[in-house]
Amino acid sequence: MIIEIHLLQSFPVSNLNRDDVGQPKTATFGGYTRARISSQCQKRAARLLFTEYGLDESATAVRTKRLVEKAAEALAARGRDPEQARDVARVAVRALGFGVDGKDLTQYLLFVGRQAIELLADFCDREWDKLVKAADDKKKAEKVKPDKETLAEAQRILDATRVADVALFGRMIADNKDFNVDAASQVAHAISTHAVANDFDFYTAVDDLKPDAEAGADMIGTVDFNTACYYRYANLNLVQLLKNLGEDKDLAARAAQAWLYAFVHAVPSGKQNSMAALTMPSAMLGVVRERGAWNLANAFLKPVDGKKADGDVLAASLEALMEHFNQLRRFYGDGQLRTVVAASVTGHVPYAGEGETAATFAEFAGRLLAATGA
Repeated sequence: MIIEIHLLQSFPVSNLNRDDVGQPKTATFGGYTRARISSQCQKRAARLLFTEYGLDESATAVRTKRLVEKAAEALAARGRDPEQARDVARVAVRALGFGVDGKDLTQYLLFVGRQAIELLADFCDREWDKLVKAADDKKKAEKVKPDKETLAEAQRILDATRVADVALFGRMIADNKDFNVDAASQVAHAISTHAVANDFDFYTAVDDLKPDAEAGADMIGTVDFNTACYYRYANLNLVQLLKNLGEDKDLAARAAQAWLYAFVHAVPSGKQNSMAALTMPSAMLGVVRERGAWNLANAFLKPVDGKKADGDVLAASLEALMEHFNQLRRFYGDGQLRTVVAASVTGHVPYAGEGETAATFAEFAGRLLAATGA
């Protein structure tokens, strides 16, 4: 069973997700430049909200290169010598099969449950003498291919069957495919429903303590931005989620609820201190289906024309979204659709079927989750 969420969300002046030169990300779609927010950016914003929507912190993950540092801190808190603890933690991480650089950072970000740090510290404590000896032996202190016993330890430390973030968004570890987790949720890059052109803000700043006789700015610069109404889409495969969480139905239900609420409420943090583009989705379409998935981005292959829509880009976007959804239903059939629910802050949803609208977000979410049995 699969849950799909389609959202329309308009942002005023903003730079939510920057590219390598600081400009808002864009993509060409239907021959026109569109504003874009990457899926990675949306997933992180959602992950940071999981504990607000039903998940304990112990069921969430961290993405980090700092396992050595954090394990060393845990060992020091247990009474171990801090300097020796760091050496031991470094050797331990290498013994588990991961490279560590000169700054004690792992070769790449590892997506692990929060308990991984304490479990790594436990491993260091148990193997303390052996790891201390290895730390003194430069050859043994390098990254090694773990033996069967150490590999089992690594699997225990990286176990993700109680970690909702990893179960939802998956994990890939190049050094050992046994640690990989197939994602239960797919998230699309959000794109604007209309064409955009990035703009920039030229700003000046004045030294507050400068003498009155001195004129002029003391700092000048530019900040790029755009304004856009985004189409956002994500789906969640509940069968895969349950499998990833070791068939724990209660945790899977809480993870699905947290995913739904967090994805709707997630807003990227980019440039928010200077632009405060803290809007909410204005319209949403939710689907619970037995199989398949429909990304409805093609509703906007022809960009919405704000001028023809009399400036109401949101209304025109919602009409295009619902029209395209119904075209797909008519053409491909909707036998696989278990529940369809649409909602908008205006209360108006064009082309919505009878009984397929909700008056509030709480009703929208409740009906979707109830349809899954979660």
